[in-house]
Amino acid sequence: MFRVSLTLCGKELGKRWSSCLAGGTGLPPNLRVVPNLVQLPRTKRLQPTDSSVPVLRKCDAVVPAHMKPQQAWVESLRNLEDDQLGVTELHPDVFAVHPRMDILHAVEVWQRNFKRISHAKVKSRAEVRGGGKKPWAQKGSGRARHGSIRSPLWRGGGISHGPRGPKSYYYMLPMKVRVMGLKVALTSKLTQDYLHIVDSLEMPTADPQFLLDLAQYRHWGQSVLIVDVNEDFPQNILQATASLKTVNIIPAIGLNVHSMLKHESLVLTLEAVKFLEDSLLWHDSRFTPLYPFRLPYRDFPKHS
Repeated sequence: MFRVSLTLCGKELGKRWSSCLAGGTGLPPNLRVVPNLVQLPRTKRLQPTDSSVPVLRKCDAVVPAHMKPQQAWVESLRNLEDDQLGVTELHPDVFAVHPRMDILHAVEVWQRNFKRISHAKVKSRAEVRGGGKKPWAQKGSGRARHGSIRSPLWRGGGISHGPRGPKSYYYMLPMKVRVMGLKVALTSKLTQDYLHIVDSLEMPTADPQFLLDLAQYRHWGQSVLIVDVNEDFPQNILQATASLKTVNIIPAIGLNVHSMLKHESLVLTLEAVKFLEDSLLWHDSRFTPLYPFRLPYRDFPKHS
């Protein structure tokens, strides 16, 4: 019996060894994936390393000596092939910070609960109708002692310790945590090659299909968030994004972590990059506020 089992094991090992030498997977046919169903990995754009590539924008803020600016390609919305017009420098303290997923999660939860209000409300025994009379005598009937049929022990009675809405889930995160959340989100998009920089939002046509073809040609993913400083966007891109559910456009002052995580790709203009760098770097060197931030600060960065 031992010899038979040893022979069978030797034959099975021999088959697997020969399959490995022949380039096979060693898996049974029912577990193998059909070749045309295997999705190819997303091609990542090459980083600009040639010194002859024109630098369209440099960092205005001072970069620490032990760090170097990040580089990204500058694209254009005027043509499908205009995806490498030049490079732009990104400040490492904004686009190359440590990936703090805990801060990213804290900011996301805070945004979800910032305006959340629960309207769930149940009636207590004082609000339920009826129950003013004692159901039966205190003694003599052999039943339990009750004083009202609206007690929480009774079916149809009041609810004890139930929700008493409306209840607000509002709380405030420290400013440093919110700023760090924006930096981590921008860094994550740049690291995953889902951050795209464009020179402007000028488009040759207002056809929504042109914008969809552009996103598909440049591998922008299923959803795109376009950000610019000026709130008066060009008419072509406004008309193109009006009927699209997967392509949205917002001003840079309203950029938040939830919107960046909800969309797969983030498209920033050169002016939006400068605005974000000035606004986020200001918080790294500011002092403790003497009065609330809703009041005007003279040194607070403002966009024109």
